[in-house]
Amino acid sequence: MHAIDYLRADTLETAIETLRDDPSSAPLGGGTTLIDLMKCGVAQPSRLIDLTHLPGLNTIVASESALLVGALARMSDVQAHPEVQQRWPAVSEALLRGASQQLRNMATIGGNLMQRTRCGYFRDPTFSECNKRSPGSGCAALNGENRGHAVLGTSDHCIATYPGDLAVALVAFDAMVHILGPDGPRTVPIDDFFLLPGDTPEQEHPLSQGELITAVEVPASPAARRSRYLKVRDRVSYEFAAASAAVGLEIADDGTVADARVALGGVAAKPWREPAVEAALLGRPAVPELFREAAALAASGARPWQHNAYKVELARRTAARALMTLPL
Repeated sequence: MHAIDYLRADTLETAIETLRDDPSSAPLGGGTTLIDLMKCGVAQPSRLIDLTHLPGLNTIVASESALLVGALARMSDVQAHPEVQQRWPAVSEALLRGASQQLRNMATIGGNLMQRTRCGYFRDPTFSECNKRSPGSGCAALNGENRGHAVLGTSDHCIATYPGDLAVALVAFDAMVHILGPDGPRTVPIDDFFLLPGDTPEQEHPLSQGELITAVEVPASPAARRSRYLKVRDRVSYEFAAASAAVGLEIADDGTVADARVALGGVAAKPWREPAVEAALLGRPAVPELFREAAALAASGARPWQHNAYKVELARRTAARALMTLPL
């Protein structure tokens, strides 16, 4: 049995200092990811730092310019917030489809961004080859069962898929991650918060020792207001995406696209923005033919593996279908 110490942090500063001084400790929010990994034997922290009683980190504030969500806000509370549903519908829909009701009632926004891949080789320590879990050991998925693995943003060291839904919507709408650490506060664009595996797949985020997410900020925009999140999966009930798309459009008075946002999930090593698709939409009439034509540019440069070539076409069809569901 692995012994674990427990500390309920009374201030954010206490939590940061403890995490800085004890690299083997781990922050605990909702616990829906961390406890799961501990049960799998993948995570073995020496101490859990309980953040759940810290004040001021569970707020949801929608202003004229942005949505600001505290790191400890529950997924269910953000999803059901009337302002989020009205002005950032893709964010609300991504949260709704991201987990079962039981998990959404527990899971936090900060923890959601920090969730680890669902790659079976990563989550099962009996497989010794996993560079994400044990750097330098290899990647069993390269020549193994890789139907659910990534076709975009991979490397010869890791082809694991980023599993989340919320971050796909956040990447589409240029969210910012607010971070606090021993050296003070800073903000990181959400697209930069997720690192590609390269030759260091164990490094998933640019967080220094002791740093914690404190909030996520999503700018308001006409494209965010006219947005959708579509998730395609093997079953209708709680399941991770085979492919997903967060899309949003601003339509000019003449019916042409003034702003376009497209990001993919379920097919890449991180939430995947699609600037080529967005550029193909701009300045042209918002009609289904355009959506199909632009979406055909998605997943450019994809690198399929033995069992997942289907994801390339699925990503394109998912993006097209998501665009067609937007109210015009």
